[in-house]
Amino acid sequence: MQVRRNARLAELTTLGVGGPIDRLVEVSDPDELVAAVRDADAAGRALLVLGGGSNLIAPDAGWPGDVVVVRSRGVERDGSRLVVQAGEPWDDLVAYSVEQRLAGMEAMSGIPGSTGATPVQNVGAYGQEVGQVITAVRVWDRVGSTERVLTPAECGFAYRDSRLKREPGRFVVLTVSFELEPSDLSRPVGYAELARTLGVELGERAPLADVRAAVLELRRGKGMVWDLADPTSRSAGSFFTNPVVPVDRVVEGCPSWPAGDGMVKLSAAWLVQHAGFGRGTRHGRVGTSPRHSLALTTEPGATAEELLAFSEKIIAAVQERFGVTLEREPTAITPSPYRATPRPAAVPDGR
Repeated sequence: MQVRRNARLAELTTLGVGGPIDRLVEVSDPDELVAAVRDADAAGRALLVLGGGSNLIAPDAGWPGDVVVVRSRGVERDGSRLVVQAGEPWDDLVAYSVEQRLAGMEAMSGIPGSTGATPVQNVGAYGQEVGQVITAVRVWDRVGSTERVLTPAECGFAYRDSRLKREPGRFVVLTVSFELEPSDLSRPVGYAELARTLGVELGERAPLADVRAAVLELRRGKGMVWDLADPTSRSAGSFFTNPVVPVDRVVEGCPSWPAGDGMVKLSAAWLVQHAGFGRGTRHGRVGTSPRHSLALTTEPGATAEELLAFSEKIIAAVQERFGVTLEREPTAITPSPYRATPRPAAVPDGR
């Protein structure tokens, strides 16, 4: 476990915003992670646990407590089941699954961040979501000061949402278990743009490696593959989720997809662009990506305040023009996090 005091949140997030940190703690395995969390809680210090920092808008004021960065690595395979450490880079895991001829993650290639963050947001792309393949999430529950294993039902997965997100700060992810399908072919392709790129029909399967390559190509074309040398990738990926509305609220001309129970999903990118914020729209040091209107990018020196103000302008413009409310996908954190009540911790033997 390493502790230092001269770090800033901007160094740890893909958006590159955020102020100074009181204590930065880097941990390399679940035992160290639990120990760091318990130490902060016992002392009553504000706690923020970070993986890849790819879905976070960090505060300009910084963090008045502990920021614990999860660096744990490792994948254990048992047949088609994978148990993955929270700090394992997500795209490394997807590449591994494709190499091992395990289907179920291939369409989520190129998403930045760590594996432990994926169940929080129920990360997904191109027709796949992690909630479809997760079988268990091993967590440290700060309320009970105990380790737990959450089932998919207990995680409460929904579109870009989960119980872990709805109870922010309570659960610290230690490992994530996945059940995949042994196959040389992908799961049925469920996204039209990807199907066109692959030259297959919706619902057909394609070679795993071809799907991964196609997804990476599509994401790079939109500036959504994290690359230090590419300033257009200085973002959190898609900044807004696709809004789900009743079928009688469909916006004329806007691409939409069935969402079940009389609901449809609208294209947030189309709404943003047609509300006057097309690709490359800049307001000071923030703006939409020149490659994709749904990605908001920052320039060096940008602040969280600038970014959030710009996003609010977009939300207001979409609401005024189309009567649809956009929701941010990345989480904007504040220096007033969940705090566990200090108490003697019940720790399993050997921890």
